[in-house]
Amino acid sequence: MMEVFVAADNIVSPLGADTRTNFERVRNGDSGISRRPEGYYAAAIPDEAFGEWTSATNLNDYTKFEQLLILSIQDALSRTSISLRHPRTAFIVSTTKGNIALLEQGLALDPRPLQLFATAEKTAAHFGTAAKPVVVSNACISGLLAILIGQRMIRSGQFDHAVVCGADVITQFVLSGFQSFQAVSDEPCKPFDANRKGITLGEGAATVVLTKDSTLLPGSSGILLGEGASSNDANHISGPSRTGAELSSAINRALQQSRLRPEEMGFVSAHGTATLYNDEMEAKAFHLSGLQQIPVNSLKGYYGHTLGAAGLIEAIIGMKAMQEEVVIPTAGFESSGVSQPLMVSSQLEQRPMQHYLKTTSGFGGCNAAMVFSKVQL
Repeated sequence: MMEVFVAADNIVSPLGADTRTNFERVRNGDSGISRRPEGYYAAAIPDEAFGEWTSATNLNDYTKFEQLLILSIQDALSRTSISLRHPRTAFIVSTTKGNIALLEQGLALDPRPLQLFATAEKTAAHFGTAAKPVVVSNACISGLLAILIGQRMIRSGQFDHAVVCGADVITQFVLSGFQSFQAVSDEPCKPFDANRKGITLGEGAATVVLTKDSTLLPGSSGILLGEGASSNDANHISGPSRTGAELSSAINRALQQSRLRPEEMGFVSAHGTATLYNDEMEAKAFHLSGLQQIPVNSLKGYYGHTLGAAGLIEAIIGMKAMQEEVVIPTAGFESSGVSQPLMVSSQLEQRPMQHYLKTTSGFGGCNAAMVFSKVQL
């Protein structure tokens, strides 16, 4: 199989506007979650910080969702010589709701800005992108699935590079949806914990720049994309599988195709939404895949659930953790609230590692898993 590498990355979130700042703050235990004036908890980007980040660029004609994408892509591309203007650079946008905020703002008289492909085209035009954009919108696995699709597009021979970006913003539309089935916690979320009460929403954007050319990587080491897989349990529109077998199937295929064993994973970066059913399903899936002795963490206690950006944000933090050989603790976790034994990380741990596994799950029963590895160049 053709090797595909990560040439550059970025995270824009309540914790900062670049990956290094985000990783250092997460490593220090900082959380972007706070109580909103409306009374609920969320990881929202402060208006003052967002205004400062956008002040250097003329983005007045773009929505907040589009501005997040542009800020993230700009920073990632500034760290590499890869250009979106080249016809052999793919452009992939991951999101679940895009510009849905326009509905509640009363600005959706023209339906076109609500169309995910239209806003992807607008973002692509900002960068003079040569390739036609591809939109990935598959619930909460969208970000990780977009990385997997980018890898496959490069391996197809059609592209040499791929810019994969994702974003979502906090809106009343999304909040009310989760509130309607009583899945929103009245305190910061506690993934895998016995006292978890549900999700905390978040917003942000992230970008990874993929390439088949290892000479474009900075330094003497880099990140190699391992194999990935997706599955669908078709259990329920919002309720995950009760057995975890389908996520386990995706995990097993990702490991087997990467020619790696479960015990070779440094840690598992779980989806870990802190809902009753998701965390239980993941615990069963990890048990079925022989991962019960591998450290597991969830980053939702730092970022909240960022929907279409979650897989990207969490994959990038996982890459940095793997490079620095640390396991990030699961914020809010005190005691296990799942039926299967898991090594849920509760404190920062130094641990030699060469690989880690990222998993995601989402509405409609979708699941995805992918291996990431360190390489010496």
